Amino acid sequence: MSKTALVDLSTAKITITETSPDLLRQFLGGRGVGAKLLYDNVGPEVKPLSPENYLIFTAAPMAGTPWPASARLHVTFKSPATGAYGYANSGGFFVAELRHAGYDALLITGQASAPVILRIVDQRISIEAAGDLWGKPTSQVHDAILGPDPKPAAGRVACIGPAGENQVTIAAIINDHNRAAARAGAGAVMGSKNLKAIHVKATERPKTPSNFRSAARDTSKKLNADPRLDGLRKYGTLMLMDSKNAGGDQPAKNHQLVQVPFIEKVNAKAFDGYLLQHKGCYACPIKCSRKSEVADGDYAVKIGGPEYETTNALGPMCWLDDPEAIIYANHLCNEYGLDTISAGVTIAFAMELREKGLLADPDLSLEWGDADTVIGLLKKIAWRQGIGDTLAQGTRRAAAIIGQGAERYAMQVKGLELPRQEPRFAKGFGLGHATGNRGADHLYALPAIDLAANWDAARRIFPAEIVPELMDPANEKYKPDMVVYGEHFCAITDALGICKFSTVEEYSLFPEDLAPGVAALRDEALTGQDLLTIGERIVNLERLYNVREGLSRADDQLPRRFTEERAPLYEFETDPDTGEVNRSEEPIRYGLIEDFDAMLNRYYDLRGWSRDGVPTEETLRRLGLKE
Repeated sequence: MSKTALVDLSTAKITITETSPDLLRQFLGGRGVGAKLLYDNVGPEVKPLSPENYLIFTAAPMAGTPWPASARLHVTFKSPATGAYGYANSGGFFVAELRHAGYDALLITGQASAPVILRIVDQRISIEAAGDLWGKPTSQVHDAILGPDPKPAAGRVACIGPAGENQVTIAAIINDHNRAAARAGAGAVMGSKNLKAIHVKATERPKTPSNFRSAARDTSKKLNADPRLDGLRKYGTLMLMDSKNAGGDQPAKNHQLVQVPFIEKVNAKAFDGYLLQHKGCYACPIKCSRKSEVADGDYAVKIGGPEYETTNALGPMCWLDDPEAIIYANHLCNEYGLDTISAGVTIAFAMELREKGLLADPDLSLEWGDADTVIGLLKKIAWRQGIGDTLAQGTRRAAAIIGQGAERYAMQVKGLELPRQEPRFAKGFGLGHATGNRGADHLYALPAIDLAANWDAARRIFPAEIVPELMDPANEKYKPDMVVYGEHFCAITDALGICKFSTVEEYSLFPEDLAPGVAALRDEALTGQDLLTIGERIVNLERLYNVREGLSRADDQLPRRFTEERAPLYEFETDPDTGEVNRSEEPIRYGLIEDFDAMLNRYYDLRGWSRDGVPTEETLRRLGLKE
């Protein structure tokens, strides 16, 4: 049986118990188990940065197994960014090590009196002093614990940088040097507990049933044979840069624009000039990650990345067109322990405030496209220096402090900065950003079926009569159907600890493709629909957490920019002789969310929630959540 460990840093008490089979049966593991543990242990009276908050690391049942792409770590907590339900998710190798050490869940509460490391070697857990590591960037923490050239037997590390220590609400937890459990302020919660790092080392690997290993091999073969994954294999997520720019889904200048004229400077081809090798997380056949190097100059560095979300946030969103500066800014975010999405959006927010005459800085221009401003603000935010102290609180709180109408330019939902989709052209994502229980979140539903023109998946999932309208990106009517299904499937994927690039991104795998593996692990019959019901249960429990915190329909809203300001879409053509990109003189069309309330109403109705966003008793009874 696998274990759950409870660590109270205030008392240094460590309790290890067997994980409840009923808990796993109802919620699978990973995100599901994290949600239930948070709901049971952290109520409305608990402040996010108080010792009473919990930081819950969960290793899902498929994590660390031969199942393909089984590398996702889930961290659940009450969010300092939103004041409500929060989680962060990360790839790499850390979660496999935690699972191999025998743990489903690691619950951390309390606050150490001085900086500490939590060291886990199989069933032995100790709390050790880490004062010499406090203030150090994440790379130095990894090197100090594992050595500069570590072998796999040395274990794995998850740690915070100065941003987490300083309780910056957009702080991340960094594992395996460049993988980030980034969103919602996980690093700030870890810093509030004086916990600098977690070092996990497993001496054995658990065995899995032969029928599970057989299902895993068959699934790997299916993924390897899927041509829809070729773009990820070749370019990683940067494959999205060109298509998103052409379709008006490349947020720029704090969402004032939806395209950039310099796309050839920041697309996959441009970054290929810095590519060292393709990398993969644990048990991953896709290998979408990149290792890049800027060889010389002011931005000389080697990093893991960049990926699309980071590239847009630190590039087009800030009107920055220098790939070397973007790579270096990505490096700084990893070193300081910052969420690259929220960091880029927060910097773009500051730049627009300067443009509007609402903000200035004595050291930095805050002008669009200024690399010194991007790099300088990252440092100021991480160390809470000057205006960085205000921006370190995220755009929602920063806007309230600055006043003068600054709230209009804060691109956030529930206090969490928008990920890198443009809601006026990616309307399913727009609704998903608004309804996501951890705040603006592209991975909560990942509703990209229409944008990817994935007609096969649409016909397989939805009633035939709604498919034509659902697949029209401009048609809002059935976007809620796409979001609801995506939220259930994403919850399953997170609860099992597998990467969404194998599931919801391209629909290479469907719930029924996951069921044989889950059934083998649980030694019971299970269908794809059974899994979707568990996914629905997880989403409803997370919603119940937020309802208990006082959130309602008023919090499931987008910034006014997306419902009030039409976004022009231009046609871009590349001159075959010069390679220059030319923009059409006039827009070919405009994007706007026309009737957000209608989308939200249908979403609530499909969910079995009240029009104020509260699950009904009938829904809770059906899902086994009534109590």
